[in-house]
Amino acid sequence: MRVARVLTRLNLGGPARQVLASDPLLAARGHQLRVFAGTPGPGEGDLFDELSSRGVDVRRVPGLGRALTGIGDLRALARLRSEFADFEPDIVHTHASKAGALGRIAASRVPRAARVHTFHGHVLTSYFPPFISNRLVALERRFAQRTDRVLAVSHATAEDLLRLGVVREEQLMVCPPGVELDELFALDARDGALRELIGAGAEDLVVGVVGRLAEVKHPELALEVFRLLSERYPRLHLVFVGDGDGRRELEREIAALPAAERDRVHLVGARTVMAPVYADLDVVLSTSRIEGMPVALIEAGAAGLPVVATPVGGVPELVAHERTGYLGEDVTELAYGLDRLLADPAERKGCGQRARLRIEKRHSAKALADRLEALYTALLEGRA
Repeated sequence: MRVARVLTRLNLGGPARQVLASDPLLAARGHQLRVFAGTPGPGEGDLFDELSSRGVDVRRVPGLGRALTGIGDLRALARLRSEFADFEPDIVHTHASKAGALGRIAASRVPRAARVHTFHGHVLTSYFPPFISNRLVALERRFAQRTDRVLAVSHATAEDLLRLGVVREEQLMVCPPGVELDELFALDARDGALRELIGAGAEDLVVGVVGRLAEVKHPELALEVFRLLSERYPRLHLVFVGDGDGRRELEREIAALPAAERDRVHLVGARTVMAPVYADLDVVLSTSRIEGMPVALIEAGAAGLPVVATPVGGVPELVAHERTGYLGEDVTELAYGLDRLLADPAERKGCGQRARLRIEKRHSAKALADRLEALYTALLEGRA
């Protein structure tokens, strides 16, 4: 099969990590993959070269990015039309809103190609002001009419799409994320590099917040949770692993902390190699307002780490409350769950072991490649 995949950018986020997991495997099975992506923003990291080194044909598309840019968007659309006409894909698979719009419009150049679109999260309500959200819903309904199959990364995302009338039920399929997890499953000891970087000792407790620093991820709530427990646990460290446009505001919040707390909160930026990071953490904390199916929590489970998280989007499908971690609606509930794990090493270990078992079956790179290959094959057989 000839598959054209379109993303806004190959940053260190979930969509790009999934492409990095599935597409080299699909290419190794004899399929022709061509990935089209724009340029990530400052501090977001870039997996372009990594994907290319794995044998996948990757093309940079000028103008394709996360923000709406007018002329830049038109340039990206023209480039995609030209590339599709040249490549003549059997499948055009787009990811997220902007790449989904431009990619599906450009797919008109190859009318015989089946069209697939993935919603990686839920941005159609509660993310933008109501008038923008209503416009987005209307646009996605129109784009769905020219799409053969719509994928949702979680059942929660799928239910939202049906509730909003974006797609027909027969179009919709839940396709859980898959990422490369072998290194994480193999972890059985501390690495030490992260702890040395932040000045934490072997006996200190280190809680990690992994992901983009953005308003929707609500990193300030993680800071509040830390403050509730910092006196109780004087050897507790909080480390933010990631970057983004919310970094400056978070830095101001940290600078305002008392010195004893400020010295135990750390911003280490984005990391392309995550296994050493997870090896040095005791717990992963997620305080997002909105999520699809967060890759960071999949990785945490594969690394044998318990999770404390807000129960948004597909998070409850990953985290079994009081079995693999704790879910909390607010700062008090999150602090309670984190306190339970910090106070009891045996519970941390047990939750982590159970998390590994849950993740291993559903979220490997092979599982994702198998799901996509089966879907693409079925679509082409149906068209034939």
